[in-house]
This record gives sequence, structure tokens and C-alpha cells, in this order.
Amino acid sequence: MSRSAHPAGPRHADVLTEGHYSAPAADLNVLDEKVWSRTVTRDADGALTVGGIAVARLAEEFGTPAYFLDESDFRARCRAWSEAFGPDADVFYAGKAFLSRAVVRWLKEEGLNLDVCSGGELSTALDAGMPAERIAFHGNNKTVAEIERAVEAGVGRIVLDSFQEIVRVAHIAQRHGVRQRVQIRVTVGVEAHTHEFIATAHEDQKFGIALADGQAAEAVRRALSLAGLDLIGVHSHIGSQIFDMAGFEVSARRVVQLLAEIRDEHGVELPEIDLGGGLGIAYTSEDDPREPHEIAKALSDIVTRECEAAKLRTPRISVEPGRAIVGPTAFTLYEVGTIKPLEGLRTYVSVDGGMSDNIRTALYDAEYSVALVSRTSDAEPMLVRVVGKHCESGDIVVKDAFLPADLAPGDLIAVPATGAYCRSMASNYNHALRPPVVAVRDGEARVIVRRETEEDLLRLDVG
Repeated sequence: MSRSAHPAGPRHADVLTEGHYSAPAADLNVLDEKVWSRTVTRDADGALTVGGIAVARLAEEFGTPAYFLDESDFRARCRAWSEAFGPDADVFYAGKAFLSRAVVRWLKEEGLNLDVCSGGELSTALDAGMPAERIAFHGNNKTVAEIERAVEAGVGRIVLDSFQEIVRVAHIAQRHGVRQRVQIRVTVGVEAHTHEFIATAHEDQKFGIALADGQAAEAVRRALSLAGLDLIGVHSHIGSQIFDMAGFEVSARRVVQLLAEIRDEHGVELPEIDLGGGLGIAYTSEDDPREPHEIAKALSDIVTRECEAAKLRTPRISVEPGRAIVGPTAFTLYEVGTIKPLEGLRTYVSVDGGMSDNIRTALYDAEYSVALVSRTSDAEPMLVRVVGKHCESGDIVVKDAFLPADLAPGDLIAVPATGAYCRSMASNYNHALRPPVVAVRDGEARVIVRRETEEDLLRLDVG
């Protein structure tokens, strides 16, 4: 069978037969700039370089597998989003995509805010010096301890996700003698064109409070009535890895309708709306993501138009790009271990990592690109499946791609666009050691998250 799938993947990890994958590129040595970070190129010897450093040197110094993050590209993307939305809007980097203390410092220096969704992310943000007022705290089941920490720290906003949380945050804030700034996350009934597990605005899922049956309106009424809360706006997030703006248009229209109802019933015009994140990136050459300035204009036009129709003042807009910033800025470097040709099917290329450093292919049936990066080759292309070393048949890194037929054990290959949701979702399956994250910039490389060791694993095993 053949099937076309959204880049986030269909629901099940079917084995797709010939016809699913695209034809090989005319030249496998060419690096598509859409899927690689901005300082990636090939040197005179044909080896891939990032930030001016060849991958062979990086592999020798830091080992494989490893994530290499292009710091210059990361910072440039932060600036692009900030400049696109301007001073009258707020850009919150979604920390769940990838977070470390170095990343927090970069965000702070580039003027972005930070969205966290756990106590661990909040702790990382505060420890690295992010001002608490520039932090938003998400999550569908924040613990009392997490809320206490957020309120004590003075986070800029807490996004309320349930009726219980409205009361919980209000009680804690009142006990601390503060009015906590909050938004209410609403599910607007928009099903984004994405994988079922990352489409988050239809009613049948765990996030938010539904617009249907007046639930969101009741949540607003309760929040406005509680002394410990300062309700500043409404939040909506419709999914992830989205290219089409139509879903945002429907979402914005429904959120603005709610704002109009709040004004009419309570005499209050809430000053902010947060339209979430979820904008897609290029994982393969077939993907065509929008630039930040295009997204900013589209969202601004949508909200302005809907507010004018509802005779509302246009609220301040917030957005939450995570993947769109960090995703394209990193690649994962692997060493080829074994090569198994299967006559009439494909060649299996095993690498020294796998689903422990990139679970997305197994989890979402996600599609990735791959390239031979330690050298160039004029050999004919061969259809490959890049797999890991784990004891699991679903341990697939890249389902179907083309690599040169002279690929050999010991070659270095790289998978681009792994900056988001790879290290942050990495595991110790089979007691694998999670790879390091190495920041590369202007000819210098430094570890920002070190490689795990066997001592790390054993330290947690108390026997």
C-alpha cells in the first residue's frame, strides 16, 4: 500500500512499501538548507562542518551519538521571532522542546520569555537566571508543590487548565498575599492537521477547559470572582508541527467570541490572548514551513479582524514557538555499525544510537532526513532504513531514505532537525546512556549537557 502522511506522521507505525518515499536527490552530497542549521556546510574534503568545525573532529572529541547545536542559528531564530512580533506582543520559548541552563541564558540575552510545564523546567529556568516575571507556567496537573514554587518565585503567569486548578492556585496565591496573574486555557474545538497525539484543541483530550456547554465561560466567572487571581487573558493551543494557518484562524475567532462574551457579561475586556505554538519545521525537503514574519502578520491580521468585528480592543498577543526555534538548529551525529542489504526491499543501516535518543519516529511515525557527513560519495543511491541498537523492532531512526551505496561501517551519518523533542524525550532504554548536547559557535565547541555515564545509572540504583 501507499499513503501520504503529514510530517508528524500517521497514527500507527506501519511499514510502508515502495511509493511512500520520494525519489533520491540528484546529488546526495548536497545539503538542503531547509533541514540543516544555518552554519552547516561541507569543507574542501567533503566533510560536514558546523560553526566552522568538521564532524570528524567533533566525533573524536565528544563521541557519538551526540547532538550538535548551532548556537549562532539558535540565537538568530530567537531574534527573528522577537523582531517579527515586535514590542507589542510576547514570544515565549516553549521549554519542553529542549531546555538547559545554557539555553535559558541565550533566551534571556536575546529578549525572549520562557514557557515551562514542570517543576524541573521551572527550576532550570530560575537557576539559570531567567527573571520570574518572564516565565509562564503550563501543565494539565500541576502539583501543589509546583504551584507553591511558581507563586513564591513570582512567575509572570500561570495557565489554568481545570476547575480544580483555578481554586488551587487562588488559594495558594491568597495564602502568600499576592494576586497571581493567570490565563485560562480553553479547548476551542479545532482539530489541527497533525498526529492525533499532538493535536490538542479538540474536546476529547486532556488539556484545557472546553468552550462547549459554557465550561470556559464558567471558568472565567470563577477566576474573576477569586481574590487571589488576576485574570489577564485566554490561552489556546491547537497542536504541533502545523503548516496551515486555517486552524489558527478558527481558533482566534472562537477565542475572540469568548472575550466578547466576557465583556458583555462581566464588563471586563481581558488584555491578552495566547495563541500557543505548534508551527512546523522542515524535517525533509518536502516540508515548507513559514517564516516568523509571515506567521506574525497572519496571526496579527486574524486577531485584529476578529476584534474589529466584535468591537473589542485588540488584545496583546502571545505565541510559544519551541520546535520552530530549536528544532532546525541541531543534528544528531552517529557512527555506522552494521549494514544489512535485504534483496528487493532495502538496506538496514545500524547506528550507535536509536530510539533512546530519538523516540519520535517510533512514537509519531515521524519522518527525518539523513546524510553521509564524514565524506562525499559519487556512488549510486541505495534505499536505506536507519535503525538503532536497541532490542526493539520499532527502533527506527529514519524509515526510508537514500544514502550512497558505498556506505561502510565507521562512516559518520547525521540526522538534521533533531533540536526539538529528541534530547528532551531521550530515555535510558536498555540502560543506554543519553547523549551529550554540544553547542558549536564560531569555531568553538562546548558541552552544555554532558553525556551520561554508567556511574550516573548506578548512582540511582540503590540496590
